[in-house]
Amino acid sequence: MNLDYNEGLSLFSEVVNMVKDEVTGHQEAVVCSPFIHLHSLVQLAKGYSKVSVGAQNAHQAESGAYTGEISAKMIHSVGAAYVILGHSERRQYFGENNALLAKKTDTALKHGLKPIFCIGETLQERESDQHFDIIKNKPGSSK
Repeated sequence: MNLDYNEGLSLFSEVVNMVKDEVTGHQEAVVCSPFIHLHSLVQLAKGYSKVSVGAQNAHQAESGAYTGEISAKMIHSVGAAYVILGHSERRQYFGENNALLAKKTDTALKHGLKPIFCIGETLQERESDQHFDIIKNKPGSSK
């Protein structure tokens, strides 16, 4: 929630130029933006096979009265290929747990999106070198 529409487009253009100059071989850059940027970024990415676009989150439901939420179908319909799920901020601030994230993952896959699944350690856990312990414990936990 940091850049307005024009700032987001400008940053994306910088990323595309950087990728053109520096990415070689089979590498690919994926830019995951807020929903308001997705359609425009997909259009700007056309012709650049090394740049793909994704969303920062998706709702677990196919559709429904979830005001303000974005469905996997909506994301796919604008041409985005990826979606981030399980980001540490979503886990920390919105209480997302592995059971919910499993539903989100299933829905994303059903709609042809490639999930970027985050394990979800916090910055404090990372800085105190606990991230490997968190990764070991996350798959079976309810957190």
